[in-house]
Amino acid sequence: MNKFKSLLIAMLVFQVSLFAQQVSVIPQPQKVEVSNGSFTLDAKTRIVTDKASKSNAKFLQEILSPALQLKIKSKGQSGIILQQDNQLLKELGEEGYTLNSNSKGIIIQAATQAGVFYGIQTLCQLLPLELSPSSELTVQAVSIKDRPRFSWRAYMLDESRYFQGKAFVKKMLDQMALLKMNVFHWHLTDDAGWRIEIKKYPKLTKVGAFRKDSQVGPKKWNSELLAGEPHGGFYTQKEIKEIIDYATARNITIVPEIEMPGHASAAIAAYSWLGTVGKLTEVPIKFGKLPDSYNVTDPRVYQFIEDVLTEVMELFPGKTIHIGGDEVMFDAWKESERVQQFMKKKGLKSPADLQVFFTNKVSNFIDKNQHRMMGWNEILGSNVHEWQKDSDYQVKEKLANSAIIHLWKGSLDLVKEAVTGGYDIVNSHHVNTYLDYPYSYTPIEKAYAFDPIPEGLQKQYHAKVLGSGCQMWTEWTPTNKDVERQTFPRLAAYAEVGWTNKDRKNYKAFRENLNPILKYWKTIDINYSTNFEKKKK
Repeated sequence: MNKFKSLLIAMLVFQVSLFAQQVSVIPQPQKVEVSNGSFTLDAKTRIVTDKASKSNAKFLQEILSPALQLKIKSKGQSGIILQQDNQLLKELGEEGYTLNSNSKGIIIQAATQAGVFYGIQTLCQLLPLELSPSSELTVQAVSIKDRPRFSWRAYMLDESRYFQGKAFVKKMLDQMALLKMNVFHWHLTDDAGWRIEIKKYPKLTKVGAFRKDSQVGPKKWNSELLAGEPHGGFYTQKEIKEIIDYATARNITIVPEIEMPGHASAAIAAYSWLGTVGKLTEVPIKFGKLPDSYNVTDPRVYQFIEDVLTEVMELFPGKTIHIGGDEVMFDAWKESERVQQFMKKKGLKSPADLQVFFTNKVSNFIDKNQHRMMGWNEILGSNVHEWQKDSDYQVKEKLANSAIIHLWKGSLDLVKEAVTGGYDIVNSHHVNTYLDYPYSYTPIEKAYAFDPIPEGLQKQYHAKVLGSGCQMWTEWTPTNKDVERQTFPRLAAYAEVGWTNKDRKNYKAFRENLNPILKYWKTIDINYSTNFEKKKK
């Protein structure tokens, strides 16, 4: 009995110690020491910044302005001090920071401005998030040393199915920044709509950005119900530049996704010669997997793709271009005499072999333009679908090793196959990360428990896993509020998955830390789900 009591006491001491090293911040920092005392911000407080940190100082000033109109100055030993020190790079990495607060002030230091920015985001959560006019604010005395577990912490928004709009995208970028997520994966083209202006091909938006109706209904993919109204919209390049600037100020890289060779109906509707069948004259009104794909035997199609990607690469400052590559329906290729002759001439063994051949040509073009291609894991030539025939997956072509593999479907053994084959991967396995799935299937506990590094993967390959992403597909979420309901609060769980080391994660602490963020989301009118946890039996 005494042994049992000793064990129980030890467990309680461990739990108390664990929570003593937690602060109410999501994602939870890697190292925290809480002390007695606090620092009070009032009208006399100044933001003291070095030359490199001026933009971040202005960003912090704007955040605090609803409560206090703090001034910025370049010299001083007290207040909120922002400093970049390049010598901290080895210790903190590209995105790490330290935050130290005591009765004299707050100091945020980092090797880069990204790190300074994330220190500011932590400070924001140490303060009340919903600021209002105040004479003073208080910050607990604390010492934090922090850096992310993964370099790729993404949120994907699908706007092909439903156009959400510039203001909404900025709203999402703000919440990503608060949670230290750094990649906005923007799904801009698919069967249901083309949402990005391409100046050389104006019909992509004139025709491809609009459809006469939209499939709706409780039976989802089999539904015959329609919304009964047209839908459309697209972003001009000027608007995209504005959004890019907004994201860049929040340390977020935008990765555009331009789907190919499948999920291309909107483009084929605009320019029928792009298709293998080429019979589409308008954007489809039904979702799902549609029959036509680009005619990858036609030189005009490659020229089109290169022209589009050139404008995209010139527009987006990030160096990664996502080309999709998922769910290619092979029947159009199999039934085309021209495609079959092309495959025979090139010695290609199957439709999947043809897709890898095509993808390599695209990858080579992207590489030559100092960018890097990314695609869903079908681009490797593996059959991950129960509806595809294994005979269509005899593959001799090898995908270019520069490609980033975005795993979403199939056994997690595919992660091991990809990394041991030399590829970098982003793990977005659908059963854990798809935000269109209901909370009954993916409650927040399940989202929080996801580990992008699968169990059993040898440590030497861990660095090949760049991180993870959570995907908001929008076939059945037409409005901003629908998207918010599915995204929040699970986005917070995925943020901690991407940032916090496994030994620092604790669901009970996370759940408590979520409460002030939920309160904040309510004040800024985010329609988060209130039924997000696993139902108790």
